Amino acid sequence: MKAFITTLLTVSILLAGNTLTAQDTNVWKTLSKITYKKQMDEIMGFNVDVPVFSDEIKALDGKEITIKGYIIPVEGYKSHKEFVFSAFPYNMCFFCGGAGPETVMEVYASEPVKYSAKQVVLKGTLELNDTDINRLMFAINNASLIK
Repeated sequence: MKAFITTLLTVSILLAGNTLTAQDTNVWKTLSKITYKKQMDEIMGFNVDVPVFSDEIKALDGKEITIKGYIIPVEGYKSHKEFVFSAFPYNMCFFCGGAGPETVMEVYASEPVKYSAKQVVLKGTLELNDTDINRLMFAINNASLIK
């Protein structure tokens, strides 16, 4: 019985600590609701995968979101206004082959954001991209570091 109460208390504490991130998790989950269609790219000369956004994703376009994730370091990164943000740490992110393209986004911050290997929280306006294959599918504009 004592072990059960200890386990229940531990789970309660963990859940209480995660209540602030429930929205953040749901944003990444919503962004994962995507399909692709093949489309000929005239410049490249071959078919490319073009994202088809679900209605849930389209509803977030142009809206302010708060999202938790990881800054992906790029060469020369110190404190930038433009960087890549991932749902997963660097060793598990899309660029290392550990996740899909729906788990990363471009960030255009209003103020420089200092690099951290720890998870951070950003707030900004979501922009969808299904036309420019040289950019990621998602971007956050006017982003700011919350914590």
